[in-house]
Amino acid sequence: MQRRSFIKSTLLGSTAALAGSPILISFAGPTNNTASPLKITKIRYYSIPGYNKPLFNQARGIVEIETDGGIIGIGEGGSKDMIEQCAQMMIGEDPFRIEHIWQNVYRGMFYPPGREKLHALGALEMALWDIKGKALNVPVYDLLGGSTREFVECYATGFSASKATTEEQRARDCIEAGLRTYRIGPTGGNGDVRFDFYENAKKTIEFCKRIDAAVGGEGKWAIDLHTRFDLTEGIKICNALEVLEPYFVEDIVRSENPGVYKTVRQMTKVPIAVGEQFGDRWDINELIENRLIDYTRVTLPNTGGISEFKKICTMAETHYVGMIPHFTGPLSTAALVHVLGSSSPSRCMMELGGGAPEKPPYLNEDYVLFKNGKLYLNSAPGLGVKFDRKKVDFVMEINSKTKFPHPILKSPDGAIHNW
Repeated sequence: MQRRSFIKSTLLGSTAALAGSPILISFAGPTNNTASPLKITKIRYYSIPGYNKPLFNQARGIVEIETDGGIIGIGEGGSKDMIEQCAQMMIGEDPFRIEHIWQNVYRGMFYPPGREKLHALGALEMALWDIKGKALNVPVYDLLGGSTREFVECYATGFSASKATTEEQRARDCIEAGLRTYRIGPTGGNGDVRFDFYENAKKTIEFCKRIDAAVGGEGKWAIDLHTRFDLTEGIKICNALEVLEPYFVEDIVRSENPGVYKTVRQMTKVPIAVGEQFGDRWDINELIENRLIDYTRVTLPNTGGISEFKKICTMAETHYVGMIPHFTGPLSTAALVHVLGSSSPSRCMMELGGGAPEKPPYLNEDYVLFKNGKLYLNSAPGLGVKFDRKKVDFVMEINSKTKFPHPILKSPDGAIHNW
């Protein structure tokens, strides 16, 4: 079947699809405002054994969205309560109408979604893209416009492959392995200890000098200040680091008041990165549009999904801001390669915790293609990831709409309106 006529077809039957023999079912085209003959019938949520949210509250559950055609998509993220609320609004919907579903879940309640709900929506929306790719037998990056780069450069936070006993040698090992940048944190602040701003500002500056010397400068290192410092010490550190030319300095001050970067931008010349604690485009748009940052750290699933992340990529490109998303989990890493591999910001890197992709037992070993410190596009259908539900813990299944539905308001043209 030619690709041109295949656009109006869908692959049904998960057993056949998984076996590599998809069944092609033709249909006449969209009717009644639908884009496919598929409907969402079930949504399951699983927890990861042994994962207890180390260091910060980053949920890493797995969601499966099942359709009446047997095609199942997978996503990552969200807490049980938020997944349940969002999932109940998706049962019976056409999974191809990704933006429509996103708008309904995002705007269907009275209050705008907080970041925890965005995290759940992002996991579910990720699974919708996986369904669509599998149904059309194409990788997600093809659905997003096709590849724009040969690979995505990576930077490491830590480098577990190194057997070095010093941070300087670990940084050298990281760069020699092909990663673009070694990311460090400030001194102090680990464990239940008193944090002296003045003392740790001085120690952090000296630490950066040692790392810069170890890797030979040229942006081969970066630092995350972890929002630990107030403005005075944060700027003191930044100004001391200007001559060293780090790739970026991240989260110079606390994130509650993004407008403070109007002041920060005027006080330092280091490249500024912000966003790992943020969600959708409305969290980050003023920082990008006013060119108050050089890199955005927003990521998946935190933004609310692949479509939202793609929109932020476009906004960043318009204002010459780079994309260096924060690491969240292995499935999100796979999804990020599809988005960044089909986006245009010229400055683009992905974080790998430990300096290499995780190898969780519940995903296929080649769920991402990693070589010499770089991530390559996976051409398998959907996200290119296989999920073994036997190796995770089942939490719940949603197979019906909420008993307390909210009214859905639409514009005259049928677009979702705020309730």
